Amino acid sequence: MKIHEFQAKAILGAYGVPIPKGEVATTPAEARDAAERLGGAVVLKAQIHAGGRGKAGGVQLASSPQEAEGIAQRLIGSRLVTHQTGREGKVVKRILVEEQLAVGRELYAGIVLDHQAARPVIMVSAAGGVEIEAVAATDPGQISRVVVDPAIQLQPFHIRRLVAGLALPPSIRRTAGGLLSALYRAFQEKDCSLVEINPLVVTTDGSLLALDAKLNVDDNAMFRHPELAALRDPDEELPLEVEASRFGLNYIKLNGTVGCMVNGAGLAMATMDLVKLVGGEPANFLDVGGGASADQIERAFRILVSDRSVKAVLINIFGGILRCDRLAEGVIRAARALQVSWPIVLRMEGTNVDEGKRMLAESGLNFITADGMQEAAELAVNAAKATVCG
Repeated sequence: MKIHEFQAKAILGAYGVPIPKGEVATTPAEARDAAERLGGAVVLKAQIHAGGRGKAGGVQLASSPQEAEGIAQRLIGSRLVTHQTGREGKVVKRILVEEQLAVGRELYAGIVLDHQAARPVIMVSAAGGVEIEAVAATDPGQISRVVVDPAIQLQPFHIRRLVAGLALPPSIRRTAGGLLSALYRAFQEKDCSLVEINPLVVTTDGSLLALDAKLNVDDNAMFRHPELAALRDPDEELPLEVEASRFGLNYIKLNGTVGCMVNGAGLAMATMDLVKLVGGEPANFLDVGGGASADQIERAFRILVSDRSVKAVLINIFGGILRCDRLAEGVIRAARALQVSWPIVLRMEGTNVDEGKRMLAESGLNFITADGMQEAAELAVNAAKATVCG
């Protein structure tokens, strides 16, 4: 789950990470009042779930409360387009009004899960304020990394190594160590998949603060954090993703033309790899999990074909707990109700597969069945291309 910058800062601030003074405003008048309380000169930051806001005009300076009100008037309700929003952009519904700081240096600090090591990795760099991916690509030596073994947790020697990577003056090295320690505790205790401060700034008077903050919580751990549920902003999520989550389904929008229904994350990855291998592009994938009912399958199918970019559907299911006859029942029911005109390719194996195939064959609907995964991917990709070409 992604949250807004002001929410991430509130969480990190509670852990002891220094953050600028700021308030959230949803109207121009609130922005003006916040600027007056913050001393007049402020920065206004559009709160959307996307990076690149500064380059898109979503971060602006105001030298007075009146100017802050004018900027807020233009920002709130506008559609902000960044390189992460797509061409449609996102509507700005609130802004963060913060005190202006005299920034001396910009640094980077972040924690993500290293999937190869299956451990958290803490990264810092003296080259902050730019995309860390670009730094990693052009000058990886500027990034210091520490992989933390959960069995021994973050140790003082880790912190000393990381602080050295920030090249800080002696006067704030202890503060930096405390900040990194707080960042790691927040990452662990909130079950985060990402915590990032970019830029982490040193002000001209020698203070260290998180000028920006990003925090993503692992969806699988949300049951342990009821206090975070209220931070979710459905307006920032795709409507089909919200709809899928209501029924316990995982839906991810992609950019191709083949809609993919699978059961299990591993099978989802393999299916999408195969679609790309045979020359296609997945439009999305919808993971119905291991124990979906026929009703859930029907809902999943409805969500899948609601995506206007879908030109063919590939259903790739390994029937374990989710029986193949149950899958067939849900798909047949949905296809009849929706009168789907797109080609539907099915490949299924496992429990009650013969019964499932019999139901599909006797349905009277025009399903395309395949015995192997690659064959199914080729049929779906060719069908999507034929549909696009008319």
